[in-house]
Amino acid sequence: MESDDITRRDFVKTTAVAGIAAAAGAALGAQQMVESNVEIRTPDGTCDAAFIHPPTGSHPAVVVWPDAFGLRPAMRDLAKRLAASGYSVLVPNPFYRVAKAPVFGDISNFNFGDPAQRSKLTPLMGSINAEGAAEKDAAAFIAWLDGQRQVDRSKRVGSQGYCMGGALVVRTAAAVSNRVGAGASFHGGGLVTANPNSPHLLAPKIKARMYFGIAANDDAQQPDAKTKLKEAFDAAKVPVEVEVYPQAQHGWCVPDMPKQANGQPTYNKTDAERAWGKLLALYKAGLV
Repeated sequence: MESDDITRRDFVKTTAVAGIAAAAGAALGAQQMVESNVEIRTPDGTCDAAFIHPPTGSHPAVVVWPDAFGLRPAMRDLAKRLAASGYSVLVPNPFYRVAKAPVFGDISNFNFGDPAQRSKLTPLMGSINAEGAAEKDAAAFIAWLDGQRQVDRSKRVGSQGYCMGGALVVRTAAAVSNRVGAGASFHGGGLVTANPNSPHLLAPKIKARMYFGIAANDDAQQPDAKTKLKEAFDAAKVPVEVEVYPQAQHGWCVPDMPKQANGQPTYNKTDAERAWGKLLALYKAGLV
């Protein structure tokens, strides 16, 4: 299709325009969006989720995969902001096999360096990262969205994910390739591994535009990941942008993320806004 021929220069231009549009769109007010709690049947049970959309009309659908802290107010707020830009957004509880959302309360003092606290995440993340779990969920979520009057089924579906959710976006794009038109990973974890089911190896199954925003400290720990990602998607002829944010730390896009070990904030508003502009540009190009 014609949009697949967008050039890098056009992409940058579109990103700038999207950033301006995002600021203007804020006038709509995320608080005016319609938010409801829903339940979605999957092959493994019933997933509780938030469904957020503009008050009128039908719009392209987006699935937001949360980070390891799951469905909570911060993720709902991201979805409201996205809905204000003209999308019908589903934020699932990725841990529904284990517990209802929210699975955590105040996470401001969560310490990733404390084995006891970190161990609380293990069964949660294990439930969604089990073989085939994300793929089954993605198919169920998108089928549910396609049944909602607030969703424009003539448009392709988007998916975005944070931290743990980055890899789930890739699996979503591969599992429901006929519907997913754009996928964005922000400070995604586990995107490139040595395992035969590594997300980056799914590139040949994907028909969506992809964007990977990588944190500086993630890049420092795995400097070859960005290259392997780019090579895999280029080889599969999948439109992709892989970008390192040199001033941003893992988790920089999510406002309620716990502070870094040095006491500095993890959330980086400047880079988060830049990433948001990239997201809107990606969806503008891909959800057609």
